Amino acid sequence: MKKLTVLSIVAASLLLVGCGDSATGAEAKAASEHKTESTMKCGEGKCGASMKKEATEAKEAVESKATEAKEAVTEAVKKTKEAVAEKVEAATEKATAAVDAAKESASSAVDSAKAAAASVAGAATAAVAAATGPDGKAIFAKCAGCHGADGKTSALGKSEIIAGQAEADLEKKITEYKAGTRNTKGMGALMKGQVAGLSDADIKAVATYISGL
Repeated sequence: MKKLTVLSIVAASLLLVGCGDSATGAEAKAASEHKTESTMKCGEGKCGASMKKEATEAKEAVESKATEAKEAVTEAVKKTKEAVAEKVEAATEKATAAVDAAKESASSAVDSAKAAAASVAGAATAAVAAATGPDGKAIFAKCAGCHGADGKTSALGKSEIIAGQAEADLEKKITEYKAGTRNTKGMGALMKGQVAGLSDADIKAVATYISGL
Protein backbone atom coordinates (compact mmCIF):
# COMPACT_ATOMS: atom_id res chain seq x y z
CA MET A 1 0.00 0.00 0.00
CA LYS A 2 2.74 2.42 0.94
CA LYS A 3 4.72 1.40 -2.12
CA LEU A 4 1.80 2.12 -4.40
CA THR A 5 1.36 5.57 -2.92
CA VAL A 6 5.02 6.47 -3.42
CA LEU A 7 4.84 5.39 -7.05
CA SER A 8 1.77 7.52 -7.59
CA ILE A 9 3.54 10.57 -6.15
CA VAL A 10 6.59 9.98 -8.35
CA ALA A 11 4.42 9.59 -11.45
CA ALA A 12 2.58 12.81 -10.70
CA SER A 13 5.85 14.65 -10.26
CA LEU A 14 7.14 13.41 -13.57
CA LEU A 15 3.97 14.60 -15.29
CA LEU A 16 4.27 18.05 -13.78
CA VAL A 17 7.90 18.34 -14.76
CA GLY A 18 7.08 17.24 -18.32
CA CYS A 19 4.27 19.82 -18.64
CA GLY A 20 6.51 22.58 -17.33
CA ASP A 21 9.25 21.68 -19.68
CA SER A 22 6.74 21.55 -22.55
CA ALA A 23 5.30 25.00 -21.75
CA THR A 24 8.72 26.52 -21.33
CA GLY A 25 9.87 24.98 -24.58
CA ALA A 26 6.86 26.26 -26.47
CA GLU A 27 7.48 29.82 -25.29
CA ALA A 28 11.12 29.55 -26.16
CA LYS A 29 10.25 28.18 -29.58
CA ALA A 30 7.75 31.03 -30.28
CA ALA A 31 10.27 33.69 -29.26
CA SER A 32 12.90 32.07 -31.43
CA GLU A 33 10.58 31.97 -34.45
CA HIS A 34 9.61 35.64 -33.98
CA LYS A 35 13.27 36.60 -33.75
CA THR A 36 14.08 34.54 -36.79
CA GLU A 37 11.19 36.07 -38.76
CA SER A 38 12.30 39.58 -37.82
CA THR A 39 15.86 38.71 -38.72
CA MET A 40 14.75 37.28 -42.03
CA LYS A 41 12.72 40.40 -42.84
CA CYS A 42 15.65 42.77 -42.20
CA GLY A 43 17.94 40.35 -43.95
CA GLU A 44 15.66 40.38 -46.97
CA GLY A 45 16.33 44.17 -47.27
CA LYS A 46 13.02 45.47 -46.03
CA CYS A 47 14.48 47.34 -43.03
CA GLY A 48 17.48 48.64 -45.04
CA ALA A 49 15.38 49.81 -48.02
CA SER A 50 13.00 51.73 -45.81
CA MET A 51 15.83 53.49 -44.01
CA LYS A 52 17.60 54.20 -47.30
CA LYS A 53 14.40 55.66 -48.78
CA GLU A 54 13.86 57.90 -45.76
CA ALA A 55 17.49 59.01 -45.89
CA THR A 56 17.20 59.74 -49.62
CA GLU A 57 14.00 61.72 -49.16
CA ALA A 58 15.57 63.68 -46.33
CA LYS A 59 18.64 64.41 -48.46
CA GLU A 60 16.48 65.52 -51.40
CA ALA A 61 14.43 67.76 -49.12
CA VAL A 62 17.61 69.37 -47.75
CA GLU A 63 19.02 69.84 -51.26
CA SER A 64 15.71 71.35 -52.44
CA LYS A 65 15.68 73.80 -49.53
CA ALA A 66 19.32 74.66 -50.16
CA THR A 67 18.60 75.28 -53.86
CA GLU A 68 15.63 77.48 -53.02
CA ALA A 69 17.69 79.42 -50.50
CA LYS A 70 20.52 79.84 -53.04
CA GLU A 71 18.10 81.07 -55.71
CA ALA A 72 16.51 83.47 -53.24
CA VAL A 73 19.92 84.85 -52.27
CA THR A 74 20.95 85.15 -55.93
CA GLU A 75 17.74 87.01 -56.78
CA ALA A 76 18.15 89.31 -53.78
CA VAL A 77 21.75 90.09 -54.78
CA LYS A 78 20.62 90.76 -58.37
CA LYS A 79 17.88 93.14 -57.26
CA THR A 80 20.27 94.89 -54.89
CA LYS A 81 22.82 95.36 -57.68
CA GLU A 82 20.13 96.72 -60.01
CA ALA A 83 18.87 99.12 -57.35
CA VAL A 84 22.40 100.33 -56.63
CA ALA A 85 23.13 100.72 -60.35
CA GLU A 86 19.94 102.76 -60.83
CA LYS A 87 20.79 105.02 -57.92
CA VAL A 88 24.35 105.49 -59.15
CA GLU A 89 23.09 106.31 -62.65
CA ALA A 90 20.53 108.77 -61.28
CA ALA A 91 23.16 110.40 -59.07
CA THR A 92 25.58 110.60 -62.02
CA GLU A 93 22.95 112.20 -64.26
CA LYS A 94 22.04 114.67 -61.55
CA ALA A 95 25.69 115.55 -60.94
CA THR A 96 26.30 115.92 -64.69
CA ALA A 97 23.27 118.19 -65.04
CA ALA A 98 24.47 120.29 -62.12
CA VAL A 99 27.96 120.56 -63.63
CA ASP A 100 26.53 121.51 -67.04
CA ALA A 101 24.29 124.12 -65.43
CA ALA A 102 27.23 125.51 -63.48
CA LYS A 103 29.36 125.62 -66.65
CA GLU A 104 26.58 127.37 -68.57
CA SER A 105 26.07 129.86 -65.78
CA ALA A 106 29.80 130.50 -65.51
CA SER A 107 30.07 130.88 -69.29
CA SER A 108 27.16 133.33 -69.31
CA ALA A 109 28.74 135.30 -66.48
CA VAL A 110 32.06 135.39 -68.33
CA ASP A 111 30.35 136.58 -71.53
CA SER A 112 28.52 139.29 -69.60
CA ALA A 113 31.74 140.35 -67.93
CA LYS A 114 33.51 140.46 -71.30
CA ALA A 115 30.71 142.53 -72.85
CA ALA A 116 30.75 144.93 -69.90
CA ALA A 117 34.53 145.20 -70.09
CA ALA A 118 34.38 145.82 -73.85
CA SER A 119 31.74 148.51 -73.33
CA VAL A 120 33.83 150.19 -70.65
CA ALA A 121 36.93 149.90 -72.81
CA GLY A 122 35.10 151.43 -75.79
CA ALA A 123 33.84 154.30 -73.70
CA ALA A 124 37.30 154.83 -72.26
CA THR A 125 38.85 154.76 -75.72
CA ALA A 126 36.32 157.28 -76.99
CA ALA A 127 36.94 159.48 -73.98
CA VAL A 128 40.70 159.26 -74.46
CA ALA A 129 40.34 159.94 -78.17
CA ALA A 130 38.16 162.93 -77.46
CA ALA A 131 40.62 164.21 -74.91
CA THR A 132 43.77 163.55 -76.88
CA GLY A 133 42.53 163.58 -80.51
CA PRO A 134 42.38 166.51 -82.93
CA ASP A 135 40.55 169.62 -81.75
CA GLY A 136 37.65 170.14 -84.20
CA LYS A 137 37.06 173.69 -83.00
CA ALA A 138 40.68 174.64 -83.61
CA ILE A 139 40.60 173.10 -87.10
CA PHE A 140 37.39 174.97 -87.95
CA ALA A 141 39.04 178.30 -87.09
CA LYS A 142 40.49 178.62 -90.61
CA CYS A 143 37.05 177.82 -92.09
CA ALA A 144 35.30 180.52 -90.05
CA GLY A 145 36.58 183.26 -92.38
CA CYS A 146 34.23 182.06 -95.15
CA HIS A 147 31.55 180.10 -93.28
CA GLY A 148 31.33 182.33 -90.24
CA ALA A 149 32.28 181.54 -86.65
CA ASP A 150 28.96 179.79 -86.16
CA GLY A 151 29.04 178.02 -89.56
CA LYS A 152 25.87 179.78 -90.66
CA THR A 153 27.36 182.01 -93.36
CA SER A 154 27.22 181.11 -97.05
CA ALA A 155 30.84 181.12 -98.25
CA LEU A 156 31.29 183.73 -100.98
CA GLY A 157 27.52 183.82 -101.18
CA LYS A 158 27.57 180.53 -103.02
CA SER A 159 27.86 177.63 -100.57
CA GLU A 160 25.15 176.11 -98.44
CA ILE A 161 24.96 176.64 -94.70
CA ILE A 162 27.10 173.96 -93.10
CA ALA A 163 26.18 174.41 -89.41
CA GLY A 164 24.11 171.54 -88.02
CA GLN A 165 24.55 169.20 -90.98
CA ALA A 166 24.90 165.49 -90.21
CA GLU A 167 28.38 164.48 -89.13
CA ALA A 168 28.55 161.63 -91.67
CA ASP A 169 27.52 163.95 -94.54
CA LEU A 170 30.05 166.60 -93.58
CA GLU A 171 32.81 164.02 -93.25
CA LYS A 172 31.96 162.60 -96.71
CA LYS A 173 31.88 166.03 -98.38
CA ILE A 174 35.18 167.20 -96.87
CA THR A 175 36.84 163.90 -97.86
CA GLU A 176 35.58 164.33 -101.45
CA TYR A 177 36.87 167.97 -101.55
CA LYS A 178 40.25 166.71 -100.37
CA ALA A 179 40.30 164.02 -103.11
CA GLY A 180 39.27 166.57 -105.73
CA THR A 181 36.13 164.65 -106.67
CA ARG A 182 33.67 167.31 -105.47
CA ASN A 183 33.14 170.73 -107.07
CA THR A 184 29.87 172.22 -105.87
CA LYS A 185 29.18 175.65 -107.40
CA GLY A 186 32.81 175.97 -108.52
CA MET A 187 34.11 175.74 -104.95
CA GLY A 188 36.03 172.51 -105.56
CA ALA A 189 39.51 173.97 -106.10
CA LEU A 190 39.18 176.40 -103.18
CA MET A 191 37.95 173.72 -100.77
CA LYS A 192 40.62 171.27 -101.90
CA GLY A 193 43.30 173.76 -100.96
CA GLN A 194 41.67 174.39 -97.57
CA VAL A 195 41.35 170.73 -96.53
CA ALA A 196 44.38 169.21 -98.29
CA GLY A 197 46.43 169.08 -95.07
CA LEU A 198 43.74 167.45 -92.95
CA SER A 199 44.13 163.84 -91.83
CA ASP A 200 41.17 161.47 -91.60
CA ALA A 201 41.09 162.10 -87.85
CA ASP A 202 41.12 165.87 -88.44
CA ILE A 203 38.24 165.60 -90.93
CA LYS A 204 36.19 163.53 -88.48
CA ALA A 205 36.90 165.96 -85.64
CA VAL A 206 35.92 169.08 -87.60
CA ALA A 207 32.83 167.36 -89.02
CA THR A 208 31.76 166.47 -85.49
CA TYR A 209 32.29 170.07 -84.35
CA ILE A 210 30.38 171.61 -87.29
CA SER A 211 27.43 169.22 -86.84
CA GLY A 212 27.12 170.48 -83.28
CA LEU A 213 26.92 174.17 -84.22
